[in-house]
Amino acid sequence: MSETALSAPAPRSFGERLVGALKLDATVYEEVEHDTNALSQAAGVVALAAVATAIGHPAAEGVGMLGSIIGSLIGWALSAGFIWIIGVRLFEHTSDYKELLRTIGFAQAPQLVMLVGILPILGGLAVLVAAVWGLAAYVIAVRQALDVSTGRAVWVCVLAFGLAVLSVALLGWLFS
Repeated sequence: MSETALSAPAPRSFGERLVGALKLDATVYEEVEHDTNALSQAAGVVALAAVATAIGHPAAEGVGMLGSIIGSLIGWALSAGFIWIIGVRLFEHTSDYKELLRTIGFAQAPQLVMLVGILPILGGLAVLVAAVWGLAAYVIAVRQALDVSTGRAVWVCVLAFGLAVLSVALLGWLFS
């Protein structure tokens, strides 16, 4: 057996990756970026975050658990697309859509804190904590996927968010 085969660490389990993503461990985001088998795990994180949000902070009455999961999966795919457009097509950084899907999927792990929203007094705090923690996770995920500085990752996220807002506004205008 070669020396590199002996020294290469085994991939982390789903649980270890989830905890690492919550800890904002950049090595976890780097690992899932390169693990082509981690796409289903990333989708699992997105679905778990959607369930936690639906239970802890049901903002859209009548959507239900399944609607929340489907909406989150669609939002995940769209946000990865917006980041790909800005980061890869506009700024010419290296990544592909599936790498972005994997890292951004794990970046939704902080939304699990939304489950705390079932406690009356902590609901608003859970939203704030999840938002700030989630933004940090997104920046780390984008930084690792695009192999850029933190500052550049922030710019890509800001511009992708702007593109998403513009797209939603345009769709609203078209359908109104």
